[in-house]
This record gives sequence, C-alpha cells and structure tokens, in this order.
Amino acid sequence: MRNADIPDLKLYNTMLRKIEKFIPISNDIVGMYTCGPTVYNFAHIGNLRMYIFEDILKRVLLINGYNIKHVMNVTDVGHLVSDDDNGEDKMEVGAKRENKTAFEIADFYFEAFKKDLSRLSIINPSIWCKATQHIKEQIAFVEKLESKGYTYVSNDGVYFDTSKLNNYGELAKLDLEGLKEGARVESNNQKKNITDFALWKFSPKDVQRQMEWDSPWGKGFPGWHIECSAMAMKYLGEQFDIHCGGIDHIPVHHTNEIAQSESITNKKWVNTWLHGEFLILEGNEKMAKSGKFITLETLIEKNINPLVYRYFCMNAHYRKALIFSWESLKAAENAYKRLCSKVIALKEKLNNNKHGEINEKYYMRFLKAINNDLNIPLSVASLWDMINDNEINDNDKYKTLIEMDKVLGLNIENMEVEKINIDEEIINLVEKRNIARKNKDYATADLLRKEIENKGYILEDLKDKVNVKLKN
Repeated sequence: MRNADIPDLKLYNTMLRKIEKFIPISNDIVGMYTCGPTVYNFAHIGNLRMYIFEDILKRVLLINGYNIKHVMNVTDVGHLVSDDDNGEDKMEVGAKRENKTAFEIADFYFEAFKKDLSRLSIINPSIWCKATQHIKEQIAFVEKLESKGYTYVSNDGVYFDTSKLNNYGELAKLDLEGLKEGARVESNNQKKNITDFALWKFSPKDVQRQMEWDSPWGKGFPGWHIECSAMAMKYLGEQFDIHCGGIDHIPVHHTNEIAQSESITNKKWVNTWLHGEFLILEGNEKMAKSGKFITLETLIEKNINPLVYRYFCMNAHYRKALIFSWESLKAAENAYKRLCSKVIALKEKLNNNKHGEINEKYYMRFLKAINNDLNIPLSVASLWDMINDNEINDNDKYKTLIEMDKVLGLNIENMEVEKINIDEEIINLVEKRNIARKNKDYATADLLRKEIENKGYILEDLKDKVNVKLKN
C-alpha cells in the first residue's frame, strides 16, 4: 500500500495533454505496458534513453508503494521498414545483412538488448512477450475485428477500416479532413483510406519468407500494431493503467493500437499514456535518421561507464529533447565521477556502529520533484544539495543517498574506487611522501604531491590511507 506521507504522484497524460494525479484502476497492482525493441539490430543510445525514462517511471511507482505488472513486447516479426505497410520486414532485412536466419538475428539482438538494460541498471519487465510466440493470439484478435465489421481484405493483406470510427486519431489530435497522403505515411494503393493499417500481411507470391504462418486469410505474417494490442490484452486485461513509448509512436503505432483495441472492447483501453522525447544530435538530427549509430558498446569502447550515460539522461526531463554531444557526455562523466568520489569518501568515514536515518528535508524535496511528472533534473539537484550540506552527518547522508538511488538507479551502494594501473615510479613517490608526512616533513610532502600531480595523478588523503586517482 502507498505511504500517506508521500506527495501525490502526478503524470502527464498524452491523451489529455495535461498533468493529472495518478489513480490506478486497482489498489492491488498497476498494469504497465512499454513498447519494446525491434530486434533486428543493436539498440542505439537514443532508443536506450526511452528505456531509462520508463525505468525511472517504474522505480517511482515502486517507491510510491505500488506493485507493478510490467509487460514489454519484443518485435521479432512484422515491423516493416516504414509505417505505410509497404517494404520489407526489418527482421528479413537484418537476416540478409548478416547472412543469418531471421530467428538467429532475433535471438542475438534480443540478448544484446537485455545486456544493455543490465549495464544501465534497468529493471527487467515482469513479462517479456515475443510477437512470434503470440501468433495465435494475434490471429484471434483480427478475427474478432473481422466479426465486428472493422476489416477488409485487399491484394496484400487484411486492413483495419479507420472510417468506421468517429474518434480515430484522438491521441495524436490528427486532422483527418486535412490529412494529405504522404503527410503521415507514404502512399499505399491497397488502402481504402490513407489512415487504414495492416492487421495481417500476405506473403508475396512465389516468395517464401523465413517468418510466415497459415491464417484464415492466407499465409502471411502479422502487422506491427496488432502484436501490442493482442499481447497487452492477454497479460493486462481489457483495461490497464499505463502505456509508454517514444513520441514517434503517437501518430501511427499507438493511434492504431487504440483504434483496434477499443473496437474490440467498446471501452477506454489505457488510462494514462506517457511518451518520451528524442535524443538529438548536434545539428538537430535524430539518432535514427542521422546515420551516426552510437550504441552503448561504442561508449564502453571509449572507457565510458554505461551508468554515466544513465546519469547524462537525467540532465533533461523525459518530455524535453536531450541534445547529445561528446562534450556534454564528458561533463556528465565528470559529475558522475564526483558523485562516486563523494560516496566513496562517505563510506570511508561511516560509523558502522550507528545506522543512519533518512534526512526528511532533502528526501521529501526529492520525492516532491520526482512525483511531479518525474522531474528527474530537480531530484538530482536535491541529491547534490544534500551531499554538500555540512550540517548532515555522514551516516544520514549515506542512508538518504541509498534511498534516493532506488529511483536513480546509479548503483550507489556498490560504488568503488576506480581501479587504475599506477606506474611504479608513482608508487615510489607516494611511498616517499607517506614517509615524509609520518616524519612531519610537510614541505617535502607538498613537493612530492606537486610532482605526482604534474605526472597526471591526484592524491586523496583519507584517515587511514591515500587514494591515487588519474586526473580527468
């Protein structure tokens, strides 16, 4: 149950275009669905920003006392290279690119994605659900839509007829009267209406796809949108609390999910829609369109801790575009390393015989920020204010940091001194300085410190030892 002392959790609902108090459908559990990866390639850091935002949302729900049933789909079939129901399936494209089967591609990149989540301290969903493992449910969903008169069959597949709905496009605030062919998707002459979308695509004649199944309408594969509706409804029911994704999902994918789902149930499908903004490269380029495909492995190869990127993403609110540059990432790395140094210094000074208490002043400020539509930059600011407050004892600071980290996910409890290879020359100089200090020859000790610093190292004098660090 939720702690009554915690400020009310308020979230921005895309459907209503406003912040509102979060009220779950059930007191027992919050149902949450997040659109997962299309596993035909590595996730780039723009994709991963979205999963960090969703992880923070999940952690905030947890500290507010809610139990969560979190479902994430894995698109391993049916996502075409464009949103217009034309072109190749991304899985088939990936298979040709790497000379592997589509199933091998899916398995490899799904494992790579899970590894990225682990490195970023992202909590796994309660349920992973692959599209290829839910073909039966998707076919059954299309059959229900067909029985209600929402579908038609063309030469290349089964389509949803959006003209049957009075409120199609409500999430995206689409101007259906003024919408021109090509304004949202490219032309597809199989459609009766430009907003219609594929529920089931037929395999091309005389071509055997790697991923295809028999259906009442012919051999083929599901459309991209149908998987989310079928799987969300299977695991979360006909109505649930929260659905998340990127802002690029609003005009097509999520709009189509709502159309097909509410046509089945005749009631509101999702209470709260949350969408994260893009990671933008300098020059206002989107990562996916720029050709600059930066992955988490790219950062690791540059000796950047993945949690530095998590910290970097906390520089902007999830509904604001975040501009990426190597300079701004370096600034985040410096801040993250300062945090590590502060935490390690606290651990060195902790009185293990005394358990700390959560500092109510700063923790409530932290909660107030994070519960106000996940204001993560403001919550991080409250963390730093608390660290720099000399009126708070070390045990209380550390206890409060650990509590804050339940949301931040920076692995504060396990922060350690960065292991570096120190030249033997530096080791000898440090030992000479230690002897000089022991003999109270502080002038010599100061000269040795300067010599060590000139060689690119920093000394940190603690109570019982000296830490040697590389300069940033």
